[in-house]
Amino acid sequence: MKDITCIEDLRLLHKRRVPRAFFDYVDHGSYAEETLRANREDLEKIKLRQRILIDISTRDLSTTIVGEKAALPLVLAPVGSTGMQYVNGEIHACRAAQAAGVPYTLSTMSICSIEDVAANVGKPFWFQLYVMKDRGFCKALIERAIAAKCSALVLTVDLQVLGQRHADIKNGLSVPPQLYRPKNLFDFVTKPGWTLSMMGAKRLNFGNIAGHLTGVDDLGSVSGWVAGQFDASLNWKDVDWIRSIWPGKLIIKGIHDVEDARLAAKTGAQALVVSNHGGRQLDGAPSSISVLPKVVDAVGSQIEVMFDGGIRSGQDVLRALARGARSCMIGRSYIYGLGAGGEAGVAKALDIIAKELSVTMGLCGINSIDGIGPQAIVED
Repeated sequence: MKDITCIEDLRLLHKRRVPRAFFDYVDHGSYAEETLRANREDLEKIKLRQRILIDISTRDLSTTIVGEKAALPLVLAPVGSTGMQYVNGEIHACRAAQAAGVPYTLSTMSICSIEDVAANVGKPFWFQLYVMKDRGFCKALIERAIAAKCSALVLTVDLQVLGQRHADIKNGLSVPPQLYRPKNLFDFVTKPGWTLSMMGAKRLNFGNIAGHLTGVDDLGSVSGWVAGQFDASLNWKDVDWIRSIWPGKLIIKGIHDVEDARLAAKTGAQALVVSNHGGRQLDGAPSSISVLPKVVDAVGSQIEVMFDGGIRSGQDVLRALARGARSCMIGRSYIYGLGAGGEAGVAKALDIIAKELSVTMGLCGINSIDGIGPQAIVED
């Protein structure tokens, strides 16, 4: 890791070490990937304002996120199948996040289960919920998160129907992997470190689902059950239902419209996340950073606003905070680190972003996260 200098270095190492199907699952978006590209391009268009001869000797990157102390204004976002990027990947990512002093969010579609992660880390983590047609299963998932002492529930609301991701279809992506496909088999053979480590994995399926449903225990039936469970009928009444079960902090992820933001602010949730699912759902939607200021203007005094969509550097974090976000979620950035080097790779990703943020704050004449505002960017 000593020669790694940026998130792109981790991405390239991830690409070399992990089978193509799982790398592409993280790296690509839906359809023509217009929104995926816009997330990055629009962040890069925001120019930072350089300031000089200001005392920047006491820079402090710490903050609070939904009332929790955090060493950085960052949260590790929920990413499905993380345990296929690196054996027991969810546990490694959570440990790295907790060592760095930032929250980690476990996906419903994780390989390691809620209980697996809770038994192997030292502090509470966040849990992300997909609402499925089987409401009894959803209720049980929430109750398991409560039992594991998860400190926040992240409700993802932008996956009622699944956007098509061409790379996943072409690669024959599946959990567990389809070893019998000749193309996959060749790819696994050329990634011996990954392949050998996966042979000793405790799980190769969705740990929060397998073994928790009657008649849905074998590998094939789990995948089939998941494919038919995303619920197109999900609506605001379901948020009320979830709040009747979940006693803790609620974060609504997937807000991308001012009207929806106003509705989210009325639910009693502690935060919302401006997100287009990393360009993996509605292709042709605007970038998250272009939507962010409008949402902040509409509801920023009523609910904490978080940002998700294209963060690859500390400069990007400052850009999002300058546009009004209180904190940022990162997904691909830490997964590249995980695939590149497990827990050490995630720690490296967080260290890179933290150092970049600290230097960028200094060059902008800013000493604290609370001090980041519109004055930090150059307006056209």
